[in-house]
Amino acid sequence: MPMSGVVRRLADNTSGASVATNARRKRFAEMLARFPELPDMRVLDLGGTLSYWHNVPLRPRHVTLVNLDATPDIGDGYEVLRADACDLPTPLRERSFDLTMSNSLIEHVGGHERRIRFAEQVRASASHYWVQTPYRYFPIEPHWVFPGQQFLPARGRIWLSQRWKGGHVQSTPDTAPDDVLWIELLSVTELRHYFPDADIYRERFCGITKSITAVR
Repeated sequence: MPMSGVVRRLADNTSGASVATNARRKRFAEMLARFPELPDMRVLDLGGTLSYWHNVPLRPRHVTLVNLDATPDIGDGYEVLRADACDLPTPLRERSFDLTMSNSLIEHVGGHERRIRFAEQVRASASHYWVQTPYRYFPIEPHWVFPGQQFLPARGRIWLSQRWKGGHVQSTPDTAPDDVLWIELLSVTELRHYFPDADIYRERFCGITKSITAVR
């Protein structure tokens, strides 16, 4: 099988048979096991998309989605807002949610100080939370889907990102530095630092931790 086919089999979120899609299904099942009352909850999803909720087996009573790239929208059981997850607008901070969740966002927010602010927003907005992020020490970097790319010096990561077209990020010479430097994968120790009152759930693939989730 050509390498592009291997990558699609591993990481294509649009394919029902890919490893990435199966991992999402298992992750959602784990979240539902921990929060069986999810169908009755008011959920704040930081960095989420409507397409995610359209592809899960059930939806909460109401979902408020926050994303910098979102087009504001409102519908039956959902609301989409354009806002910064590290600095939520006052009207949103004054609202009450049952669960704050975030999938694969904290590694993109832009440095330690921003991650502190993000964690503060998560903890303040609901009594329960679920914050998932790819694990730094999984052998395959999850954005470019290339073995060990996250362990290379910045120059090597930037060089590789312009030449490897197998992953989710398609970099050009102009975009490669920002594409690379905006992504900071986390360890378990770092995630625990930002969420000291959380349980850390490890999602595994072939016995190796693939992603980590702070759960309260």
